[in-house]
Amino acid sequence: MTKKLIAGGCSFTFGHELSDDQEGKIPSQKSWAYGLKPQDHEYICTAYPGSGNSGIARRVFNAVANNKDVGCVIVMWSFLSRYDWAMPRHKELEGTRWASISPWDTNAGNEEAFRELADSETQQEVWKIRKETFADTGVKDFAESIYKYAANQYHETYLSWKSIIWLQNILEKKKIPFMFTLADNGLFYN
Repeated sequence: MTKKLIAGGCSFTFGHELSDDQEGKIPSQKSWAYGLKPQDHEYICTAYPGSGNSGIARRVFNAVANNKDVGCVIVMWSFLSRYDWAMPRHKELEGTRWASISPWDTNAGNEEAFRELADSETQQEVWKIRKETFADTGVKDFAESIYKYAANQYHETYLSWKSIIWLQNILEKKKIPFMFTLADNGLFYN
């Protein structure tokens, strides 16, 4: 049986905007994670653009639980201000249930999103579709409430560390080698 390298993270691990990006449909073979794949391993990319750390941990856990002969796990943890939330079922949500929410999904953050994505027509189109989907599914209203009333650095840091340590404990218990890195070092300063 072929060993598997499982990679988790956000768009940095998925490989958005790299030269082989196919509008976010297939993980890049030019990403940092794919570059670490041993030749004799199968590559399983669980990365999902816009993911928060709890969503990253959930996806990696599912891949580990559903695959035999996992040779290694590599994860790039994401930005603290992103949340992964189980929503009422809707066909447009990940697995009909999950939404990765970021400050960009709010009225205040939407302008920043378009400014940051100004140089990428593809990313602007992806963001437009995301905005419409979140409006249709109720995620947008929920995001507005979360970031207005509940989001704060303390809670975001706590949830991120909780996700990281949870996944680390599972991998250690299963004796699966792993490597963790960060897209943002806020965990060490907040």
